[in-house]
Amino acid sequence: MKTLNRKWGELVLFLLLFMSLSSVAGGEDAKLIQLATDAEIEGEITQYLISEKLDGVRGFWDGEQLYTRSGLRIVTPAWFTHSFPTYPLDGELWMGRGTFEQVSGLVRRKTPLESEWKKVTFMVFDFPESKLSFGQRYQYYVKALADISPYLSVIEQTQVPNVEQLNAKLALVVNGGGEGLMLHKQDALYVAGRNRDLIKLKPFYDAEATVIAHLPGKGQFSGLLGALLVETPEGVRFKIGTGFSLEERRQPPKLGDIITYKYLGFTQKGTPRFASFLRVRVNSKVTQ
Repeated sequence: MKTLNRKWGELVLFLLLFMSLSSVAGGEDAKLIQLATDAEIEGEITQYLISEKLDGVRGFWDGEQLYTRSGLRIVTPAWFTHSFPTYPLDGELWMGRGTFEQVSGLVRRKTPLESEWKKVTFMVFDFPESKLSFGQRYQYYVKALADISPYLSVIEQTQVPNVEQLNAKLALVVNGGGEGLMLHKQDALYVAGRNRDLIKLKPFYDAEATVIAHLPGKGQFSGLLGALLVETPEGVRFKIGTGFSLEERRQPPKLGDIITYKYLGFTQKGTPRFASFLRVRVNSKVTQ
């Protein structure tokens, strides 16, 4: 009986700890971290600071540990975060353009691969506890965090004088293999949840949906995945049949997985137009 009571107590303690960590780390459901929108640009383009949208894994440093967007602890080598500051940072774990799969694989591991973590940088793009405007906090922290760690860097923010230059910058990033741009109003405060002052600018939009069924392939994809039936958080169901590698068709995302897809606007029925699979979102699934 004592053993049973002890195990039950350990389980309750674990659940309480998990809930507190999710809150600290600012999981999306808790609305404690700032999230970008696809809102229209408002006012003059000179009001915004612009950076590249990195295709990495979102990370939240609470002053002691790194967490994913959904509040799950990221296990890193101790030396990786050794020199990080004791205040929160919001950023992206990144290894360079086109390396999302490598980074997400590292993040999902229970035991870190030290040789691979040496290739990762925590690219900081915001500072949750600061009460300064974005332009002011960027100027302050880019100096405060300079050279404190080889594995931490503040993402460079720049300005453009007009929309033509903005489009040229976007084309340059995309043609170089980047995802797009982030536009952040200089006078904006850090706001939990969706913030219209933080805008994603990409050739395609992206969003997330839950896998609810596998649809069999035909012809060249006979015996493989033909398409995923997915459902958005709003309850809209539609099929995604493109964007998969041959290996992903052999071993498709599991039922219940949350995937990211790209699309170009909406159809008259309200479903995403030209939806294409991008990746499985990093979540609670880990590997040894």
